[in-house]
Parts: sequence; structure tokens; C-alpha cells
Amino acid sequence: MARNRPVRSSATGHLTGEGLQPVPRYAHGSRVPGWDDAVDLTKDPAGVPDPAVVAVPADLRAQIEDFMSRYPDARSAAIPALRAAQEKYGWCSPDAIEQVACVMRLTPGYLAAVAGFYDQLETRPVGHRPVYVCTNISCSLRGADALLASLQDELHDDETVNLRGFECLGACDIAPMVSVEGVYVGPVESPEEIAELARQIRAGEDPLPEKQLLRRPCQDPGAVS
Repeated sequence: MARNRPVRSSATGHLTGEGLQPVPRYAHGSRVPGWDDAVDLTKDPAGVPDPAVVAVPADLRAQIEDFMSRYPDARSAAIPALRAAQEKYGWCSPDAIEQVACVMRLTPGYLAAVAGFYDQLETRPVGHRPVYVCTNISCSLRGADALLASLQDELHDDETVNLRGFECLGACDIAPMVSVEGVYVGPVESPEEIAELARQIRAGEDPLPEKQLLRRPCQDPGAVS
């Protein structure tokens, strides 16, 4: 008996076929937004910023220099340094990247490539409260796409929330799961749970306390202390 073979749609880039669910994708075919944003090829490459011209806040400079001191190769501090800039400004803006580059004596292009690769470094203005829905295989098979869509419907008008799908949050045992400002919650399955979670996120309350990974029973009493 011949199998129904999935085919790849040239328009959307995802597999289609009888009995298969379409995978939501961005225009370029990826589930991750922005990875192929074009660069401005008319501009000259930026060099290492001049410390005499670029003003770097003293607290940010101190943080970056502390991170650099912890590694044999100072470039290894790029991620925590960018994270520090993001915490100060809300995102890795061009000015923030230039300030980090000035302290680290790197080009802004080098750091922009790092910021554009890692999901938790934001290269666009976003809400300051991160809410991530895992959309990788375990969570996706257990309804993560519908969970994300429901939360988007509930929270679309809250500009303080940075809600998006996340490729993997490493908590497959509580699929489908959500990270609310670093608190892992799951499995989040019923419409009632989703509505309550959205209400708690809006109100800034502790999200679904009974479903938090941190509060799950563990054989080692010191594991989450």
C-alpha cells in the first residue's frame, strides 16, 4: 500500500500532506524571526569605536570589564557583556552594541553577529517582561503552537510583555511549557489554565504556582534550594 508522502511547499517551505499539520513559518521559511535580515552594504564597515568619542556609562563599563577579567580570551565575555547592556537599555540597540564594542575593543559588527545569533539577546525594542513558549518537538507535539496562539490572543495589547515562541527551553518533561520571566511552568494544557496564566502575567502575579518546575517534588531536598 502506497504511503501518502509529505511534500515541501515552495511558497511556505513547510511539509504538507494528508494528516499532517502545517508548521507556522515566517516569510523566509524559518520558525525563528529575523535571522536573515539584510545588512546595509552601502555603508563602510565600522571599526573599533574610539573611546574619546563613545560615552559609556560607568556602571556598564565596570560590569563589562568585570566579565572580561573572568576569561583568558576577553572576547569570551561578549554574551554577558551584551546581556548587561540589554538589561540597562531594554535591548541590544546599535548604541548599546557600540558601547560594548568600545569597552571590549571589538567591532560593532562582531558583537551584532553574536546578538543576532542568541535568542535571549534582543536586537529590536521589546517588552521588558520575557514570556517564552517552547515550540520544539516535545512541546509542539503536545499543543505548544495552540498554546502560543492563545497567549498571543490574550496578551497582544500588553506592551510590557515580550511574548514569543522559543526553539527549545530544555524542559521536555513538562511539555507544553512556558517560561515567565525565568520561571518555568508546565504542562499548560487546558483553556482554563491558559486564561489564568494570561491573567497572572498581566497582573504580575506568580504564574501557576502548582505547575512551576521549581516546586515539583524531588528526591534531592537540596536540588532547588
